[in-house]
Amino acid sequence: MITVLAVHFTVAVLAPFFFRAWGRNAFYILAAVPAASFAWLLFQHAPVYSSDGAVAEVVPWIPGLQLELAFRMDALAWVMSLLVLGVGSLVLVYCARYFKEKDEDLGGFGAQLLAFAGAMFGLVVADDLLLLFIFWELTTILSYLLIGFARTKLAARRSALQALMVTTAGGLAMLVGLIMLGQAAGSYRISAILQQAPDLVNGTSAAMVSGAVVLILVGAITKSALVPFHFWLPGAMAAPTPVSAYLHAAAMVKAGIYLVARLAPGFAGTSYWQPVVLGLGLATMLVGGYRALRQTDIKLILAYGTVSQLGFLTMVVGLGTPDAALAGLAMLLAHGLFKATLFLVVGIIDHQSGTRDVTKLSGVFRSSRALGIVAAIGAASMAGVPLLGGFVAKESVLEAFVHHAGNPEAGAWGTVVLAGLVLGSVLTFAYSARFMWGAFATKPGVERTPFKAISPSFLAAPAILSLLTIVYGLWPVPVDAWIQPYAALFASTPSDAGTAAGQAGHLALWHGFTPALGLTALTFALGLAMYFGRNAVARVQSLVPPWVDADKAYQLTIGALDDVAVWITGRTQRGSLYYYLAVILSVAFVLPLSAILLAGKPLPDGIYLIDPGSPIQLVVGAGIVIGALAAVKANKRFLAVLMVSVTGYGIALMFALQGAPDLALTQMLVETIILVAFVLAMRSLPPELRDRTGGKYRVVRVIIGLAFGVTMVFAAIQAMGARIATPVSLEFPRLAYEGGGGLNIVNVTLVDIRAWDTFGEISVLALAATGVASLIFVRGRGDRIRNSATVAAGTVGRLRGIDPGTRDAAALAVSRKFAASARDAWIVAGRTLAPERRSIIFEVVTRLVFHSMIIFSLYLLLAGHNLPGGGFAGGLTAGLALTIRYLAGGRFELREATPVSAGALLGIGLAVAAASGAVPLLLGGQVFQTAIIELWLPVFGDIKFVTSTIFDIGVYIVVVGLVLDVLRSLGAEIDEHFEERFADPAGDVPDDEQDFAASAPADVSASDGEPEGVPAETTSRGQA
Repeated sequence: MITVLAVHFTVAVLAPFFFRAWGRNAFYILAAVPAASFAWLLFQHAPVYSSDGAVAEVVPWIPGLQLELAFRMDALAWVMSLLVLGVGSLVLVYCARYFKEKDEDLGGFGAQLLAFAGAMFGLVVADDLLLLFIFWELTTILSYLLIGFARTKLAARRSALQALMVTTAGGLAMLVGLIMLGQAAGSYRISAILQQAPDLVNGTSAAMVSGAVVLILVGAITKSALVPFHFWLPGAMAAPTPVSAYLHAAAMVKAGIYLVARLAPGFAGTSYWQPVVLGLGLATMLVGGYRALRQTDIKLILAYGTVSQLGFLTMVVGLGTPDAALAGLAMLLAHGLFKATLFLVVGIIDHQSGTRDVTKLSGVFRSSRALGIVAAIGAASMAGVPLLGGFVAKESVLEAFVHHAGNPEAGAWGTVVLAGLVLGSVLTFAYSARFMWGAFATKPGVERTPFKAISPSFLAAPAILSLLTIVYGLWPVPVDAWIQPYAALFASTPSDAGTAAGQAGHLALWHGFTPALGLTALTFALGLAMYFGRNAVARVQSLVPPWVDADKAYQLTIGALDDVAVWITGRTQRGSLYYYLAVILSVAFVLPLSAILLAGKPLPDGIYLIDPGSPIQLVVGAGIVIGALAAVKANKRFLAVLMVSVTGYGIALMFALQGAPDLALTQMLVETIILVAFVLAMRSLPPELRDRTGGKYRVVRVIIGLAFGVTMVFAAIQAMGARIATPVSLEFPRLAYEGGGGLNIVNVTLVDIRAWDTFGEISVLALAATGVASLIFVRGRGDRIRNSATVAAGTVGRLRGIDPGTRDAAALAVSRKFAASARDAWIVAGRTLAPERRSIIFEVVTRLVFHSMIIFSLYLLLAGHNLPGGGFAGGLTAGLALTIRYLAGGRFELREATPVSAGALLGIGLAVAAASGAVPLLLGGQVFQTAIIELWLPVFGDIKFVTSTIFDIGVYIVVVGLVLDVLRSLGAEIDEHFEERFADPAGDVPDDEQDFAASAPADVSASDGEPEGVPAETTSRGQA
């Protein structure tokens, strides 16, 4: 099962490449995947239907959280997989002729459709509640993408969003129910929960279980489009017809039916099961059938017919008796066959004639008798005509509900349900006849519809499905054998009259003259009457007011929510930073303060303001307070930022005094990088701080600030004093040395004990850097800053007729004035900075310390496992080295120092960290598992290498990439904006540029365009 899933998703990823090579014929390659899986499924028949009754595969994931990849195939999953894989392969074959070569994004469509087949297969074989939910939501997302395939059509986008919102809302309710059920059972394994279902339903947690089941049913009824959520399914017909045939007939909408069938053996006896399943199912069957008779689009006739049939199926599989279970799965298979057939037929009609309107279609049967016969088989099966699969299944359904109506416990409600079922079947017969009349009949007064010839390959898929429908009807024995093990899961009830105790009936073409057969005859008579009296029926339907429409109710609800959102947003998002901070900080101190006061607990004993062993903390604390007050009173931006940094450096000193050199080092480096970022950003802001609030607002801000600070202090004291258990951190020293192989507890915690946490943090860093870059760079990420030699070459080229309208035009205008030497490639300030911006001392110091800082950063990286340091501290040190080089030589010097882009560094760092976590899994270990390797090397002696160092290297690279992105965003890009601001807007070469041209190299090589006097290796590196 895991292999089947892996193959589906792997081929889905490769699908776009197949379509580039083979065009629409690549659909045949995709179809081979579910077809091969279908063949594999047939070979699983013997193991599934053996004495064990199931095939299971379990891969532990996070045992502590009861998360595991648990798959189990029993009779129910096997039957569902027949539909998912069999119909899926035929639909993909159909797509190869439905779409045209010129259709766009077929690769994406094929990938999504194949991935949907895999996700649906995963859903039906999942034996874990949370794993089932993951596949459930995958089908929702893929359905959204497939419905919205025609992105340029408003109807497609609207329908896709509507389906997503409705099914996602139901999915969230279902998730709560799944968690409640798993917690009540003490296990998330579905098979284990069903085994203990009697105890859960009748035990002390019965109320909780009933509530959980109702929430799960909410997810099922939204997915399967039951009233009142039925409106999204007809809207989803904006999708291409293959999507409608697969997702909305055979697969996706069956997910809710499957979930009801899966839970029915254990929870059909809960308090609210019967009212929800039977009540909503019956209402859906009647509403869908009624609406189908009003449609003039043959695809919408089938869509509302699908809604009706889904309500019908929900009633049957949810009734909770052996007979109903047998009939429900039988009808599930029959419906998948005939409804997929009819949708594919509609796609052919639309494709060959260009219309689906019953008022325009005429004489199609004469144009293609083969298509008409295929459609007639599907429609007859849907109507329950004898000799077809639909008849066999519907007879068993009627038989089950006749038994249910005769059950004294069902009372009058059983008779009402049976009557409603018959009425729904009458509507089904009527709209089946309407479909055939609308699609194929020759209508008086309507011109014959032009119809192109159909290729055999195009008709093959619906023809195969219709043939299977006939085989099913004439020989239902195999289907009966497939379903019996599932029906046997239900306990014997009084409604099982006429059957062996505890056993269901059986599927057969002829059961004799039974009440069910009489109801079928009544259905046919009334259905024919409604068809021939369709004009009278239409007049009656026209009397229903137009506002009775669930879709309009949905639109009104969404519109009201939008209005409320606009109203709230207009009163909260006011564009005032002071207002936002006031709200955030007020909530942040009011809630904790309320909790502290309501708790009424005294402060813990042993509180002291200053560590008796380190009185210098008092001096440092005073410095922090003075820095904070000075930042508040500062009237210059730079002074305010500097004072804020004083508080940060003071905290770093506090860490050092408390014996935490690692934290002190990291805090100091972080504070320095933040100070640099602030200073760079402030160049675009006015130097003065303008206080736009005063008077009572100043007092309010002071009160909020003091209240927040004091509340956080007392919250920390209460939290520390409330501890009653032994802190888990006390075990960290031992775990760090024995499990992580290091003496630096902080670093080992980051890269080993809490590696998942750190991986999430560096992912956030990469996202933050990308966000900053996207805000700053409008035309690119700024990674294409040319080096100094290229600048000089470009300037000369400009003088020789090269288009001056380049991105670095302003920079060239500056550099031409101050170019001194074309051969000096290190600290290029002589060619890129104005004299007043240069500092010879700074340049010399940079030459002296840059390489030392890089080496020191590598030392911190490698030594951090046992000594203060680590990847984060090392990366910050390397970032500071780049910062110094940028400050000494400007943006072109930064380009010289880092030929690799910031985005590439971020990606490489994340890839290295991810690989360090994935490789142990491939070697039979756990994700992010650490290995300690001890060896002896000549010269070096005994070496102890811990593989978590590789993860630390990834952290190092990500941090360097982050700092580089900040320097290029807030440094180099702003520099370029300043240069563009002061450049000559006409792009002309000023007079004094002729002097620069005269001093520049005289010739440019005709072979490579490099100016003479510029080292070839320098220019090549810049161009690269």
